[in-house]
Amino acid sequence: MITEEQVLNRWRLILGKQSEQDLDFNGSQREITMMTDMENLLEYLYNQAAGEDVRQDDEGNSRQGGSGKSKLNAAKWITKVRELFPKQTADILERQALEEFHMTELLTDKKILEQIQPDMNLLKTVLQLKHLMKGEVLETAKKIAQKVADDLREKLENDIRRSILGRIDRNSSSPVHSARNLDMKKTIRKNLKHYDPDSGQLMLQEIYFNNRVKKYSTWRVIIAIDESGSMLGSVIYSAVMAQILAKLPFADVKLIIFDTSIVDLSGQAEDPAEILMSVQLGGGTDIGKAMAYCEQLIETPAKTCIICVTDLYEGASERYLLNTSKNIIESGAKLNYLTALDETANPSFDRQIGQKLANMGAFVGALTPEQLGDYIGRIFS
Repeated sequence: MITEEQVLNRWRLILGKQSEQDLDFNGSQREITMMTDMENLLEYLYNQAAGEDVRQDDEGNSRQGGSGKSKLNAAKWITKVRELFPKQTADILERQALEEFHMTELLTDKKILEQIQPDMNLLKTVLQLKHLMKGEVLETAKKIAQKVADDLREKLENDIRRSILGRIDRNSSSPVHSARNLDMKKTIRKNLKHYDPDSGQLMLQEIYFNNRVKKYSTWRVIIAIDESGSMLGSVIYSAVMAQILAKLPFADVKLIIFDTSIVDLSGQAEDPAEILMSVQLGGGTDIGKAMAYCEQLIETPAKTCIICVTDLYEGASERYLLNTSKNIIESGAKLNYLTALDETANPSFDRQIGQKLANMGAFVGALTPEQLGDYIGRIFS
């Protein structure tokens, strides 16, 4: 049960140092020291917001932090936040520091990076600020990219591989006994002779499973990733999807990233962390040029699938983009423009160009990774 003393201490934290004349921290010396430290941490964070504390007094005056034995820096701040605040609260404070108050020094200190929980939001921030990093800090950032990419792959890989690796073959039994492959009709039919009329139960002596036909005829999958800053979430998922596809027995994956220039990373398709650390966010966009490069990579059109992850905001010639896309489609290759590829698949793209591409036969749309797996499975089957 929360005591009145604890309630007052929390109000003091909310109101800040300006309230110290009217409201002191209460409790044992240890408790007062702890609450004072927590207040200093909050003051340090909120004083980062455009140089002033977002918690202002009634006259709009910024609240000033008190003097202490040593001045806080980002490394000490994050260490103390994790020490004094509950995990959920610490996560919120760190997220505010990174996303709202732009405390970029949090990402230029190796010790700090090692203490923050790797997740999608941290990776996005790292990719936006990696140009500030050098030496051990940059190496730590690469480890974060690797950890987040590995977590995403583990989350997605099994479902996507099942979507792609073949259709269910109901004419043969499968050695893989999983609920997904259970042949319910055959199991019931084959066990009817074991029906027990007294108990009204069907005694299963044998259980049958469907097989999956794997296709090993080689497809070339060409993935082109737009480096635009607005595509950041899709860039991360695209790199992970490239790794998953590259490990399939029938897929020859080519991977490029582009803005107004093109970088061929086909040799690194199985290393999403390296791909992500190669991305240079922002700048112009020449989608037509990227598509022309992809066209050169086509060897067998009927066995080629091009996936361009882009918002379709063309910075170069729209006519060149449309003509190149038309040539690819007429060759017999599958051309796909993914306007978003992440867990939410909320697209923001040039709908006018998107409609023109769709009219000529390209697939244009936003997909989650699971939906992309199903879509590719249909193309390969």
